[in-house]
Amino acid sequence: MKQILSLLFITILLAACQPAGKPAGETVNRKMTKARLQDKIKGGWAGQVIGCTFGGPTEFRFNGTMIQDYQPILWEEGSVRWYYENAPGLYDDVYMDLTFVDVFEKEGLDAPAEAHAKAFANAGYMLWHANQSARYNILNGILPPASGHWLNNPHSDDIDFQIEADFAGLMAPGMVNEASSICDKIGHIMNYGDGWYGGVYVAAMYSLAFISDDLEFIVTEALKAIPAESQFYQCINDVIGWWKMYPGDWKQTWFEAERKWSSDVGCPDGVFHSFNIDAKINAAYIVIGLLYGEGDFGRTLAISTRCGQDSDCNPASAGGILGTVLGYENIPDYWRTPLLQVEEMDFRYTTMSLSDVYAIGNKHALEMLRRKGVNTDAEELEIPAETIQAVPLEVGFEGHQPVERRRIGKTLDLNNHEVTLEFEGIGFVVTGSAGKEGTATDAVLQVESSVDGVVFEQAGMGTSSHGRRNDVCWKYQLPVGKHQLTIRLKDPAPGYRVSLGDLIIYAQAALSSGAEK
Repeated sequence: MKQILSLLFITILLAACQPAGKPAGETVNRKMTKARLQDKIKGGWAGQVIGCTFGGPTEFRFNGTMIQDYQPILWEEGSVRWYYENAPGLYDDVYMDLTFVDVFEKEGLDAPAEAHAKAFANAGYMLWHANQSARYNILNGILPPASGHWLNNPHSDDIDFQIEADFAGLMAPGMVNEASSICDKIGHIMNYGDGWYGGVYVAAMYSLAFISDDLEFIVTEALKAIPAESQFYQCINDVIGWWKMYPGDWKQTWFEAERKWSSDVGCPDGVFHSFNIDAKINAAYIVIGLLYGEGDFGRTLAISTRCGQDSDCNPASAGGILGTVLGYENIPDYWRTPLLQVEEMDFRYTTMSLSDVYAIGNKHALEMLRRKGVNTDAEELEIPAETIQAVPLEVGFEGHQPVERRRIGKTLDLNNHEVTLEFEGIGFVVTGSAGKEGTATDAVLQVESSVDGVVFEQAGMGTSSHGRRNDVCWKYQLPVGKHQLTIRLKDPAPGYRVSLGDLIIYAQAALSSGAEK
């Protein structure tokens, strides 16, 4: 009897640990017509643009707070066209994707990371955070994957690749491992660790959206691509758990995520500030929208947007994933009709329109399927089955805990070209930028930085937005103890300056492989 009861207990326990919802066999459908494949690819790209547009007016206007229900978020027939014509920079998470799509189109699906990196670094659009730090690195000879590594890129945990990885899932329908391989090549241009995992996870959800309409299955199954030891995995796993605990209350899940996962460790703009562009928390908002939206397109966008922070990129990802699930033709007319005005218009900084990428995306997806042995001449396609493999574990900023943000507020120029700062810890970042006065032409200012009397770098700081360095200097993994940092502007000239913002100091934290900091 005891054995029977023990077996019964184990059976109940195992059942309780299984994801709720339909069994996997009923959830997954690997057969689709070529027309349905094209419709889903169109739905993914269209959903991304719609979501980005909807959340555009609120982007980073609600930091550390949700957007309350009484706050209107307008959607009008001319909304998309207005942004195309007046604020095209909103679509950075689309035209960034298109840079990589274009490289694949011109150089083939085996184009190396360096080709993508150089196209990205030399493109005419403005970049921020991990992207701009990577651009600076590449232009100065630091190529991927070093360009995205946390030792070279203080923004490496930021959201950048997460908002740009849509293309990787859309060109690998139902093939998560292939999407992860694409992410490995391109995502390490600008990100590392949790920042990279954001893109891997989003791409995995897109990939699964081709073969399932079960949103719980998609968000849960995609997490298998992420190492369970990582903080990214733990954050998203928590969100799924809170959704099960509070199935009718997305705001309670938002509060739980905010309480546990909203402390930024890496981004110099987010440490000790309410601003948070960290991939984990913003990915949580994508998942909250998908789970609580329950397949309703408008509700999904509204919830992802109302979670705040990067509230155009998060509904863009949620809208693109759900758009892939639904397919273009099943996105409600209320949301899809405004898109019709711009589908033939090239995105700014590109020679590619939505209509172009619908076709090119379909072409790349079919080629990926052919490479996996699928007969793409047949009208009905069968997506090959695979066991999802977790990508390798990467932990950025391990052992580093921010303990102080100290205002410097000084300028290096012709009159004062050196500053010395003292601190105690194992690492630091100095925020700031290079600038010029009046009609002075753009230039690259040479800044020499040393710790404890030893020069560790001489960096060129450009005054132009394209070649700028996001932060003045940084160094991690210093010996525990007191240190002296000296920053010197070499060859100072009239009309040029380097502004020093804040000193962010890191102390030693307990070493771990993903445990909560």
